[in-house]
Amino acid sequence: MLTLGACDVAPAPGGDVNSWRAEKDKFMRESNESPVPKEARATFPPLVYFPTDPAYRVGASLAVAPPGQGLELPTSTGQRRKMRRVGALRFTINGRELTLTAFVDAQENDMRRLFVPFGDITNGNETYPGGRYLDLDRTATGIYDLDFNRAYHPFCVYNASYDCPYPPRENRLSIPVRAGERLPRREHAP
Repeated sequence: MLTLGACDVAPAPGGDVNSWRAEKDKFMRESNESPVPKEARATFPPLVYFPTDPAYRVGASLAVAPPGQGLELPTSTGQRRKMRRVGALRFTINGRELTLTAFVDAQENDMRRLFVPFGDITNGNETYPGGRYLDLDRTATGIYDLDFNRAYHPFCVYNASYDCPYPPRENRLSIPVRAGERLPRREHAP
């Protein structure tokens, strides 16, 4: 069983969304670090995304959590992942004020990257039932570019041997987030 860090995905966010998506497709098909089993990479189809929507790219302010704010997240393999709360990201989408908690792995000393697992109303139908992830580079200002167009499915979607944490209850949004990675549409038989 692979027990990788909470937000193991490549490439790192940067550039425009379409370039990032193309790089991720290439990573999934060609990288030795891809979660896609080696024998399936050559025929692995491009990932499916919701259309890019600027309404799902918002500024968020981070209210830093007091030291020692730990939490164990259940994972896709039935394990528990120890995480440390960094703080609460506050933002507004379509006039709704929302909050998501940002984490780092409890064993990590590197605080340069924040892990934001989240669930929303699309889970189980349009997106993976266990939720999706965002990764954020730490800023000195406490203001973050929260771009849900870069939301991605955890690696366990592509390979069950990956140990992927599920979002905690506090990161379950009561709205649909139709941005970022989605499941392929199911064709219904007549």
